[in-house]
Amino acid sequence: MATFAFLPPLDDEQRDWAKRLAVDCPNLEVRVIEQEIELPQALGNIEAAYGWVPPTALPFARNLKWLQNPMAGPPPSYYYPELVQHQVVVTNPRGIYSDHIAHHILMYMLALSRGLPYYMDAQRRGRWDKRARQRGYVDISESKVLINGVGGIGAETGRLCVAMGADVIGIDSRNEFGAEFDIHPPDSLDTWLPQADFIVTTVPHTPDTEFMWDRARFQAMKSTAYFINIGRGMTVKLDDLVVALEEEELAGAGLDVFEVEPLPVGHALWQCENVIITPHVAVANALNISERRYELLLDNARRFVANEPLRNVVDKALRY
Repeated sequence: MATFAFLPPLDDEQRDWAKRLAVDCPNLEVRVIEQEIELPQALGNIEAAYGWVPPTALPFARNLKWLQNPMAGPPPSYYYPELVQHQVVVTNPRGIYSDHIAHHILMYMLALSRGLPYYMDAQRRGRWDKRARQRGYVDISESKVLINGVGGIGAETGRLCVAMGADVIGIDSRNEFGAEFDIHPPDSLDTWLPQADFIVTTVPHTPDTEFMWDRARFQAMKSTAYFINIGRGMTVKLDDLVVALEEEELAGAGLDVFEVEPLPVGHALWQCENVIITPHVAVANALNISERRYELLLDNARRFVANEPLRNVVDKALRY
C-alpha cells in the first residue's frame, strides 16, 4: 500500500481532506504530519505528499515519487535546485481557476473599453456627465487580444474573447488546454505586441518572465491599447508602467497582481487615469475552488496508486 502525507503547515481544510482521501482512495495509506520537526523521521517512508518539502528535509525524502503543489504559481523558493534535481514528480492545480479568472479579465476589458472608470469617478463626484469618458471606445468584437500565457486561464479567456468576435493571438510554447486560436512561440511576442488592442498576461513568475513587462515593451504597444496583468506581479516593472500611463503611451490598465503587495499607500499607480486595481482577488471567495482542488488531488491519488500518468505535471526547471 502506497503512503501519502499532508505536510506542514496544515489547516483544517487539509485535515478534512486527509479523512476524505483515506475513504475515497482506500489503497492509499494517508498520514498527517503536523510539525516540520517531524519531517526527517516521517519522510523516509512517504511515497507521495501534498504541500512543500523544505530543503533541510529533502535528503530524508528518499522514496518520495509524487508531490502535489497546492499552488499553480508558488513563490520562486518552492522550486529550489535540489528539488528540481530530485526524482520526485511535481503536479499542481492549474486549470481549476480558469473560469473565475477569465471572468475577472473580461470585467477589466469591458470596463476599460467602455470608459467605466471615468463614469464611476463622475458618479462619486455626483456629476451627470455624458462626456466623462476621456478615451475612445474600443469595440471588443473588432479588436485584437494578445494573450501572453495560454494555460487554462489564457485558453478560457481566449475562448470568451473569440465568442465575442475578437481576433485572439496566443503566446506560449505549448497548447496544453486545446485552445482553438493561433498560438505563437514566446520569442514572437515583440512581433505581435504592436498589433494588439488588449494585452493580457497570465504567465507565472520565473527567471525568464521576471520584469518582462518594462518600458520598452510598453512603448511598443499602441497608445490606444489596454494592459491587463492577472498572472504574477513580479513580471511587471510598476514604475515603468506608471511612466507609460502618465505619458499616455497606453490607454489604461487592469491589475490584480503587483510587484509589491499590498500596493503601498501613496504609490503613483493609485492616481493613474483609467486604471482598475483589484487586490489579488480574482478567485477570492469562489465557493467551488476548494472542492475542485480536492477532486484534482483525489484523481491524481487514484492515478498514482494505479501507476497511471498524473495530471498537471510540472517542468520543475521552468516552474510550471
